[in-house]
Amino acid sequence: MNKILIPIDFSENAEHALAAAKIIADKEATKLLVLHAYQPYIADVNITPGNVLPGIDGSDFLSMSSELEVEYQKRLERYVDDVIAEGYQAEAIWAIGSVQSTVSEAIEAHNPNLVIIGRTGTGGFLDKLIGSSATSIGLNSNCPVLVIPPQSTPKRFQKVVYATQFEYDETDILREVYVLMNHLGANLTLLKIKSDSQPNIQADHQYIDEIKSNFAIAEDAIVFREARHVLDGIEDYCDEVGADLLIMSARERSFIEEFLINPSVTRKLIINTHVPLLVFHLK
Repeated sequence: MNKILIPIDFSENAEHALAAAKIIADKEATKLLVLHAYQPYIADVNITPGNVLPGIDGSDFLSMSSELEVEYQKRLERYVDDVIAEGYQAEAIWAIGSVQSTVSEAIEAHNPNLVIIGRTGTGGFLDKLIGSSATSIGLNSNCPVLVIPPQSTPKRFQKVVYATQFEYDETDILREVYVLMNHLGANLTLLKIKSDSQPNIQADHQYIDEIKSNFAIAEDAIVFREARHVLDGIEDYCDEVGADLLIMSARERSFIEEFLINPSVTRKLIINTHVPLLVFHLK
């Protein structure tokens, strides 16, 4: 793994994302790209001086914004200096704009192997309605994205669960997954949750046979469970085995399929899961 992109906002969640990056990174071969997306103050032309706050006019706000920008730049530099002092290769990326747009631009410019982002929020109503930066980045980025939930403090990734429905060819993704597992020294379990709410179109055996023909996988490393809801079944199994990491794949979906017929389990997990979630994207 050559490059890992870590968007940070100087919060505790950002610290968790950076901790995960250090676990995965190879100090000799991996560069950590630490990005901060700064959204500057934009003056409202409809606000006249003196009407912003008592004793503060528009020019004061511009001055405060400039000072804040300089302070954030210094904080980013200190973050990177601390990472380098620990023996990692690191580079600061200062970007202007929203998290989603700057991450997309950084992926295009730097071509990282992985993005790691700390998820804010608790999966409440607003998160479910409009999603979050982590949700958008996790579902739409053209490289794998590791989402670290706020209640997770990564230490080591040893027990890893790959949730699949055996409905699509995931050989290319699994090849990348097994390379990562070897690097981490982790054990991988393939999990399928059988549920009436999840369509079962393709026969499981054809994909299982293909996986076994390409990878050395033990029989007990493929697990089937039944649950009323796929999301609950995945999380219950992760809790049962004490999973350190959950992996899923996302694919492009039509608007009708995404929002009306069969909402993405991956989207729901990004918003709700308390286990770090690594999202790959089916080509």
